[in-house]
Amino acid sequence: MPKTSAERQAAYRARRPMVGSSGERRLNTWVSTAAHLALERIAARDGVTQRVVLERLLRIEDDRILAGLTPHTPEWDAYLGMK
Repeated sequence: MPKTSAERQAAYRARRPMVGSSGERRLNTWVSTAAHLALERIAARDGVTQRVVLERLLRIEDDRILAGLTPHTPEWDAYLGMK
């Protein structure tokens, strides 16, 4: 019996939890309409995909946080999820 579209998609996702040279992970979430519209506007203005916008914004914020932390301190380790 042939698989349904949902079954094929689930199998594809199971085979692809991390890919790419740096590793990629799937992100699936709901955002407010205002945030979605902002994401669309920014991507269109910059001529890039929504993925690029999200990755850029996340990296900028992460870099800002890391710049305010001293390496190898409890705060640094806590932020990076280290024990």
